[in-house]
Parts: sequence; structure tokens; C-alpha cells
Amino acid sequence: MPKLANISGKEAVKAFIKGGYIHVHTSGDHAILQKAGFPTLSIPLHKEVARFLLKTQIRRAKFTEDEFVRLLKK
Repeated sequence: MPKLANISGKEAVKAFIKGGYIHVHTSGDHAILQKAGFPTLSIPLHKEVARFLLKTQIRRAKFTEDEFVRLLKK
């Protein structure tokens, strides 16, 4: 099973927050996260975030997939 499968939007937001991002606001069903010097992230608050979308946001946040998985488990 891929390590980025079955991750909810809420779980992803918590992991990005542990990585230094701040939840600025929610727009519709998307959480908007910001971190100084990094691009703003928009995470859909769905039951399961599409793998390609999650990989894109991880890349924009300058994390590796392994770092992100560690943040998920913290």
C-alpha cells in the first residue's frame, strides 16, 4: 500500500502544522496554510485527499514524502 494513501484532509493539515505551517483560515472546504518564506498551501478537507494532490502540496512545502509521513505519525 502506498504510504500516502487514505490520508484525510484533517490529518494532512495537522501534519503541515507540525511542520511549521499556520492554519490561516478555511475557504469553503479547503484549509489555507501559510509559512513565512514558503508558498501558501490549500488542503481540501475531504475524507481522503487525492494522492497526486497531496504529493504536490508536500513538494511545495519543501518536505520529502518520508518527512511528511513522520509528521503524520508524531
